[in-house]
Amino acid sequence: MSRLIAIDIDDRGLAAPSPEVDQERKVAVFDLLEDNAFSIPRAAEFPGPYRLALAVREGRLVFGVATEDGAQVAEFHLSMGPFRQVVKDYFQICESYFEAVKRLPPSQIEAIDMARRGIHNEGARVLQERLEGKAVVDTATARRLFTLICVMHWG
Repeated sequence: MSRLIAIDIDDRGLAAPSPEVDQERKVAVFDLLEDNAFSIPRAAEFPGPYRLALAVREGRLVFGVATEDGAQVAEFHLSMGPFRQVVKDYFQICESYFEAVKRLPPSQIEAIDMARRGIHNEGARVLQERLEGKAVVDTATARRLFTLICVMHWG
């Protein structure tokens, strides 16, 4: 039961997504809802499942966590500072990857993809550290949440 069953993205204040970015957001949410592990350690009376509201307010990433029926469980704000470099690196390597797919041989594409996955793992690790004491997520969930955070900022 310690899992996410719904994700709402408050995109007020974010750049209007292109159709491609909007599709990436939808895929990121779908993937996250398909397989995740998420719990709030200090909310034992609310073991889940949870609804997650994500927003960016005043330069901070806001996680709003509610029960299945909408009762507020927790809200926490994470500084975007620790994410800035890894998100920037991730955007750059993704651009390189998309360009490589168009013109480079498979061996070079594979090398860029390995670097992309490494940066993605670093972003997931940073997210897990930032969530420490607030929420518990496994590595796969942290990776999917990091993807969603990036997609929220794309463009």
